[in-house]
Amino acid sequence: MGLGNPGPEYEQTPHNAGFWFIDEILRKYGGQLKPDSKFHGEAGKVRIAGHECWLLKPMTFMNRSGQSVNALASYYKIDESEVLVAHDELDFPAGKVRLKKGGGHGGHNGLRDIMPSLGKDFYRLRIGVGHPGDREQVTNHLLGRASKSVMDAAVQAIDDSLGVLEMLVAGDTDKAMHALHTDK
Repeated sequence: MGLGNPGPEYEQTPHNAGFWFIDEILRKYGGQLKPDSKFHGEAGKVRIAGHECWLLKPMTFMNRSGQSVNALASYYKIDESEVLVAHDELDFPAGKVRLKKGGGHGGHNGLRDIMPSLGKDFYRLRIGVGHPGDREQVTNHLLGRASKSVMDAAVQAIDDSLGVLEMLVAGDTDKAMHALHTDK
């Protein structure tokens, strides 16, 4: 699941880093997403490491991501421990990416909306987009057009993430985390 906001005005905003991740998976593995009203988003399947994987972009806006994520997970009986949610991470500099399982929402409204129904025991791909330095500027930073440096760094982080995706899907999460978290 990749978190973001629908609409062309948000495509190049840091808050859409989760959507960028899904787009890169589609480019690498083929496939496409189609609007699906029962999931309140765009959904589709791809094969990764011999496993059929559902991809989802909620079209509910970030603060209502749970409606979409929980609808797909519930419909297909996907356990929370089999869910990966890719999202922007203010607390990391642009380009830093980390994979973790479980934990709190850390102030991220998309995660905050997902947890009441799905639970907390899902994987998160935290894509660093940097912090503007002033909390009063956070909304403008997340919903304004990303700078070239933030975009370039996020693209590299997503590329690094795709390099461990097959390990993660195959269930070798420790190896995937080690590979992703080891500085190059």
